[in-house]
Amino acid sequence: MRVVVVYKDESDYTRDVLDFLRDFERQTGHVLETLDPDSSDGEQFCRAYDIVEYPTVIALSDDSVMQNTWSGLPLPTISEVSYYVQ
Repeated sequence: MRVVVVYKDESDYTRDVLDFLRDFERQTGHVLETLDPDSSDGEQFCRAYDIVEYPTVIALSDDSVMQNTWSGLPLPTISEVSYYVQ
């Protein structure tokens, strides 16, 4: 499983995302992957999974099939996301 947090740095919600990422790592010991939608990789990723709202947390299976997605604020709970982290 793979969990990706897609967000734009220097946004109104950046603080919320950074706090979530820090708390998630502290509570679970796992670091979540982050992606900037304005980068070339981020743009392709967002197009492939139809992500148009930020921040978005997306859980993918090992074969890149979307398992769950959370868009906008509030962010999901740590327990909701940790279910998808191995």
